[in-house]
Amino acid sequence: MIDLYYWTTPNGHKITMFLEETGLPHRIVPINIGKGEQFAPEFLKISPNNRMPAIVDHAPADGGAPLSVFESGAILLYLADKTGRFIAPDLRGRTETIQWLFWQMGGLGPMAGQNHHFTQYAPEKIPYAIERYTKETARLYAVLNKRLADREFVAGDYSIADMACYPWIVPHEKQGQNLDDFPNLKRWFAAIGERPATQRAYALAKQINPAPVMDDAAKKLLFGQDAKTVR
Repeated sequence: MIDLYYWTTPNGHKITMFLEETGLPHRIVPINIGKGEQFAPEFLKISPNNRMPAIVDHAPADGGAPLSVFESGAILLYLADKTGRFIAPDLRGRTETIQWLFWQMGGLGPMAGQNHHFTQYAPEKIPYAIERYTKETARLYAVLNKRLADREFVAGDYSIADMACYPWIVPHEKQGQNLDDFPNLKRWFAAIGERPATQRAYALAKQINPAPVMDDAAKKLLFGQDAKTVR
């Protein structure tokens, strides 16, 4: 049994997508970041960086005590190895998957996240920051678009690399991106969105957090500023 400490963010969606694809037995433990639940001492024992998602595997492969894992990329890799699914078994295929997983963790996620912050939540609209992160997001979209020019998925077969990237493309309009500018990415995005497991993962998100728009108190908690100035 896997306990998934989860909230309805792109990083959270990565893990529910994997769990829905594999049917691995799991229990969702909501961590409402708008209420500061990520700072609870009990959660910090599992995720010392006070970020979700995190998991606790109550049946690790070594047969030992429950094992906790934090950071979404590490969780995806752990679960892929645990199940033997969504990562290639051979050296070269595995390396392809891992490097694109790390590309998302080190590039697409952080840059799109900064884009989203400065365009949606920053108390002051800073043109330099908005332009910088919108352009960098576009550059990363172009990298992914080029990668997908001659293959169906990022690392060949559908894998944890795709699951890592997809949730960060979902809010493309808020990131100032038009998928028509990236036709290969657009085709890939549509194909993943049609997968039943993806649809179940996002339906679950709506059940857990039916009103994803943050109120003023949540904005102030997350960004440490006067929420009335955040729009």
